[in-house]
Amino acid sequence: MAVYTDVADDELRAFIALYDIGEVLSCKGIAEGVENSNFLVTTERGNFILTLYERRVAPADLPFFIGLMEHLAAHGVACPTPVKARDGFALRQLCGRPAAIVTFLAGMWPRRIQPFHCTGVGAALAGLHRAGASFGMTRANDLSVVGWRRLFEACSSRAAEVQPGLAGEVEAELVLIEAEWPRDLPTGVIHADLFPDNVFFREREVSGLIDFYFACTDFLAYDLAVCLNAWCFEADGSLNVTKARLLLEGYRRVRPFAAAELAALPLLARGSALRFLLTRLFDWLNQPAGALVQPKNPLEFLRKLRFHRGITDIAGYGFDA
Repeated sequence: MAVYTDVADDELRAFIALYDIGEVLSCKGIAEGVENSNFLVTTERGNFILTLYERRVAPADLPFFIGLMEHLAAHGVACPTPVKARDGFALRQLCGRPAAIVTFLAGMWPRRIQPFHCTGVGAALAGLHRAGASFGMTRANDLSVVGWRRLFEACSSRAAEVQPGLAGEVEAELVLIEAEWPRDLPTGVIHADLFPDNVFFREREVSGLIDFYFACTDFLAYDLAVCLNAWCFEADGSLNVTKARLLLEGYRRVRPFAAAELAALPLLARGSALRFLLTRLFDWLNQPAGALVQPKNPLEFLRKLRFHRGITDIAGYGFDA
């Protein structure tokens, strides 16, 4: 279970007593996610999510994440809303960790991706980008190109443990991306991690977006590239062109593309694949002691990276610009 910090009953009751959400009835660790400790807390007033921030989440970034969720919720995006305690603050400390409570969203994330899911997530992502345009805070993407170089240097000496020759292939890709990465594309708030387990559906409609703890300020089209890699490939590693087209069309209905965004998408998709290859590789080689969570296979994204190398324009994703 992806819970790194246990919360004793008396500590939980004292923490919840700071809020106007009633007495705790139950608390259960959530066995998904690998970054933070999450708990489903049921009180007299309903269900809430308690998060203790661990690992990659820097405390200095938390006001950005909390403020972004408040802003998006106020602008019509279905996302968790931070709950403020009686003193007016949403961010606190629990068990020596930064902690916050957010509202609970009904729905389930799709275990088997259907084409209609891709249409919905494309439209939802575009809606997030439009709502985020008026958000006043910024945060640099520490998992963009500069961060990829640092991750590679931390992993390269042991990369052969995962696959022989992996370090050389990743190094060559990183050099190319560093040289050719776009410099001037439409920029704004992005989610940066909108995988299927971060999108809830009810029936056939998106009911909520969660887990904003990689959100940052970066190219909007990079967020779309992340979704291409997360939603549009089949288990055998092949791109489902129908899913890719529906994702892009769903997005375009809400926010039209700039021509430069479409031209850059194949390279952005390569960069996105490299980003998740490197973070998964790091996690694979550096499993935290005591965490009962299986790290994900980095080679899934090596296959996706190789696929994107062969795409020269947006038509390769089934999209008619």
